[in-house]
Amino acid sequence: MSRQAETRTRVAAAREHALAVTRDYISQPRTTYRTVCGVNGPLVVLDNVKFAQFAEIVHFTLPDGTIRSGQVLEVMGTKAIIQHLRGLELWPPVSSSSGQIRLLPEGPESSSAPVDKAPAQVTGSSPLLASRPETPLAAGALCSSSVVLLLRGSASPFSRPTVSVCSWVSSSESGGAAGVFEGTSGIDAQRTTCEFTGDILRTPVSEDMLGRIFNGSGKSIDKGPAVTAEDFLDINGQPINPQMRIYPEEMIQTGLSPIDAMNSIARGQKIPIFSAAGLPHNEIAAQICRQAGLVQQHKSVMDHHEDNFAIVFAAMGVNMETARFFKSDFEENGSMDNVCLFLNLANDPTIERIITPRLALTTAEFLAYQCEKHVLVILTDMSSYAEALREVSAAREEVPGRRGFPGYMYTDLATIYERAGRVDGRQGSITQIPILTMPNDDITHPIPDLTGFITEGQVYIDRQLHNRQIYPPINVLPSLSRLMKSAIGEGMTRKDHADVSNQLYACYAIGKDVQAMKAVVGEEALSQEDLLFLEFLHKFERRFISQGSRSVFESLDIGWELLRLFPKEMLKRIPVSILNEFYSRDGPRQPPNKPQRQPTPSAPETESPPSKKPSQ
Repeated sequence: MSRQAETRTRVAAAREHALAVTRDYISQPRTTYRTVCGVNGPLVVLDNVKFAQFAEIVHFTLPDGTIRSGQVLEVMGTKAIIQHLRGLELWPPVSSSSGQIRLLPEGPESSSAPVDKAPAQVTGSSPLLASRPETPLAAGALCSSSVVLLLRGSASPFSRPTVSVCSWVSSSESGGAAGVFEGTSGIDAQRTTCEFTGDILRTPVSEDMLGRIFNGSGKSIDKGPAVTAEDFLDINGQPINPQMRIYPEEMIQTGLSPIDAMNSIARGQKIPIFSAAGLPHNEIAAQICRQAGLVQQHKSVMDHHEDNFAIVFAAMGVNMETARFFKSDFEENGSMDNVCLFLNLANDPTIERIITPRLALTTAEFLAYQCEKHVLVILTDMSSYAEALREVSAAREEVPGRRGFPGYMYTDLATIYERAGRVDGRQGSITQIPILTMPNDDITHPIPDLTGFITEGQVYIDRQLHNRQIYPPINVLPSLSRLMKSAIGEGMTRKDHADVSNQLYACYAIGKDVQAMKAVVGEEALSQEDLLFLEFLHKFERRFISQGSRSVFESLDIGWELLRLFPKEMLKRIPVSILNEFYSRDGPRQPPNKPQRQPTPSAPETESPPSKKPSQ
């Protein structure tokens, strides 16, 4: 019996230890309000709020004991606006002028009537109260805090699916509003209590998050064990000192020739993929995740090595098919152990999409700067994120900007894109590839337009190439990588890299002009030189752009094969020294054909056009 009792004691101790690790400790006392005075979509409006802070987390307790969370978005005077993640609907509906905020006693009896009907007074040891003046906020002061809704009866330290997060969004002169991240349905305006935590929205981070799948709020959805947090970090991150940034100078090899040879990506760069509905941007992103690696082969630890490389993938507003595609692709290729997935589906709350990319980037910063990994962050679809911003802005009744998007969307997007890069003193890096779908294939739309101002280039996916069954359908003419010049060349890729890229770009652009002229005057009116550029255009799209997986060196060799269609005199963008070294060299697939150029039947296809040039 003593041994059984000892075993039970150990089991109880282990259970208590697990509870202690996962328990959400609350500093008491806290001010509790019961003055929900209105709901506007995912936003909850509270009146007579004292000392609310911007981005503060708020807890809501529903009459049945369910706990939900939110975040303060805005406070004006004594009114606050909180944003809920799952889109809440208060029942019964109340007007914005009704309701009073009341101070409730702490403890289990807090569901009873308020202590008094006077305006709430803030007391206690909340972390944010220490630096606050004991006076209410002045009218017109703008701040935001988070609110957590608690639904009584279902609190559990292990199972926390009933926790919701909300954010203050807008307010009037005498109050504010909050948006609840996990939904406003089921909230009784008369009996729901609100508690300000005095802290900002933080997310638990750990290296064990690799190989796991989370929803848009950061909760595990893969039925795996609980992840023990190594730290709790602010999802908004910390601004990086520009003087401490390291200029990206190491090229990432993606295996795609239009990117590697003509729009090279440096490690620590932020470069978006401009796509549209129906184009294979998901397949391209998955292929980049499978094939990404550092070009420099002499390093002791490769960039794609499992101990040094990680992928953080965040999906916002995607359908179930897209989420299943990425999940199965990572699992089938054996890279799931190095991937952390955040999935916000199309049927999830729109308001949840605002924090999903920030959760992913906070996790990436932990893996890069504390675990010293090279992290590739894929964000799709940023258009859904911008639509969520517009929805929140409309709920706040803000003055709209272009096409209804908020005027601060440029600043908001910059808070996401600028979290990529490298920091002095840290071995890790964050390379960011956001994906956005251009509405109606319009590159002048506010979303791609503002994104292009912030990021360091773009990769443009073309619908016409896709309709001709060319994969990947990347149009190299509007594509750009502003950091390519610092990541290529001798010692990094090859000394002819920049010259070959410039010459391919020029020949392809001329070929496009000839193709447009052919549609007007016909092929018979074209000169021999025009026909040569037209031939290069077709072979460039079928031989260079359309591909599977190849290294950057193979891409450069194929580029030389295509440039050999022209005589040396026409390749004016390549220095003579580079031409003498590489022009006469056979490609990797025809070394034995060099001494056999006399028999025309066995000559490769790319060697026939130069023989026709003297006839000009």
